[in-house]
Amino acid sequence: MVTYEEIASMIDHSLLNPTLTDVEIIEGCKIAMEYKVASVCVRPSDVKLAKKTLESSNVLTTTVIGFPHGTTTTSVKVFEAEEAIRNGAVELDVVLNIGKLRSNNLEYVKEDLRAVTELTHKHGIIVKVIFENCYLDDSQKINACKICNELNVDYVKTSTGFGTVGATDPDLKLMRKYAKPEIKIKAAGGVRTLERAIEIKKLGCSRFGATATVGILERLK
Repeated sequence: MVTYEEIASMIDHSLLNPTLTDVEIIEGCKIAMEYKVASVCVRPSDVKLAKKTLESSNVLTTTVIGFPHGTTTTSVKVFEAEEAIRNGAVELDVVLNIGKLRSNNLEYVKEDLRAVTELTHKHGIIVKVIFENCYLDDSQKINACKICNELNVDYVKTSTGFGTVGATDPDLKLMRKYAKPEIKIKAAGGVRTLERAIEIKKLGCSRFGATATVGILERLK
């Protein structure tokens, strides 16, 4: 059995759809506060609004960097991270450069992530690295885990939630096997029920992204 607190503390309530209005962002933050989830993950332009809305709660403000393709230059990712931190984000979900990883240009991928991770950790901010596994083969996923191990990131994350496939059991098992134990796992994409949330917890996930927060947690309420 799981408790309400165990599942709620795993949820990053996702507010990343590009069509969301300011009113919908505020409403989403209020849902996160009501259900006492871990964080709200918003678009970079919404960080200030989310931070203000959440200020009376313990819900954290998360945003995305290099989203959703990871193809912006390193300097742009660093600037985006700096601005997000100034605006109040305390966790950053950073997309690695998918094309460079698929090109086996591992040095590029590593140095790109290193720049963001070092800047972010200097401020005491959590870094989650998004792989977008649906576009990678297993050897590429393993290489991404090894890079993240070297850089001491805080989390590795399966997906943006906007790819062709979200978090799968084989990917979660692979990431838990090859990411060192102190690096946590975040699942994204396809976690829409309490049953699935329990399954990914058993597979070693510490966080998951969700738009179906209400449906998942009402079962436990």
